[in-house]
Amino acid sequence: MPVPHQVRSIFSFFKSSVVLNVVIAGCVAIALVVFATPSRAMQAQVSPSSPQLGDTISVIVQAQGAAPTVTMGAKTYPTFDIGNNRYRALLPTTPLDRPGTLALKVNAGSGVQTLNVKLRNRSFPTQRIWLPPGKDGDGTDLEFDRVDAFKAIVSPQKFWNGKFARPNVGEVTTGYGLRRYYNGVFAKDYYHRGVDYAGNYGSAIVAPAAGRVMLIGRESEGFKIHGNCVGIDHGQGVESIFLHMSKINVKEGDLVRAGQTIGALGGTGAATGPHLHWGLYVQGQSIDPSPWRTQSVE
Repeated sequence: MPVPHQVRSIFSFFKSSVVLNVVIAGCVAIALVVFATPSRAMQAQVSPSSPQLGDTISVIVQAQGAAPTVTMGAKTYPTFDIGNNRYRALLPTTPLDRPGTLALKVNAGSGVQTLNVKLRNRSFPTQRIWLPPGKDGDGTDLEFDRVDAFKAIVSPQKFWNGKFARPNVGEVTTGYGLRRYYNGVFAKDYYHRGVDYAGNYGSAIVAPAAGRVMLIGRESEGFKIHGNCVGIDHGQGVESIFLHMSKINVKEGDLVRAGQTIGALGGTGAATGPHLHWGLYVQGQSIDPSPWRTQSVE
């Protein structure tokens, strides 16, 4: 897996003479927060209630009026209408974040208040790999610029439905978040941004969820690190990327369904051998794809 390009609260509600009721479910993975005002009541769900590094945090807000926004750290994230006056935001966390209390803030138009969520630490292994001559160089501006543009997509439509599928039948050889030494040099601020599958050369790669193909990259056109690759926009800031492919069966603009073959496994780009790298982005950050395969994100 290549060394990637260096990557270029909750709730606060209007604080006045109102009653703030916070109800947190103790034994389930969802925190329920209720904010009441004389004019209206707002509910918000946070899942998981105790996230760890790499998790995607789902925030569902029930409120009337304009779509709320959710702020974590210095970044404000949009919410999307999921029906019945409910809006959902997805917030990414990564191994490079600092574990501890996250101040998540929701702004529903009449004010801002904060809910603190505990982000748990997580241990990630370290690996040493050696790239062969010719595959140990730097990537090109072309591939990094195009991949960065792909990761920045936040389309309003939600294409996925339910759990994400496994993109290849091969054995998982490298998990998410692993730290690496490349040819004896520690890759600072690097973590493995996805999951690797050591399937047979030429074995099918399928779309883990429905979406629109928004990136096609080819080794012959300068994708020296990513190799032949496909990027699928699943909607609302969620994207998949598939690297090192031997064959690409789709083109930019295609709508694909979950389970549809999009290409074949290979060893193009900066790869030590045939394998598939599947990366999943949320709001431009590489998050752990595994929870998306075991839990449905509304």
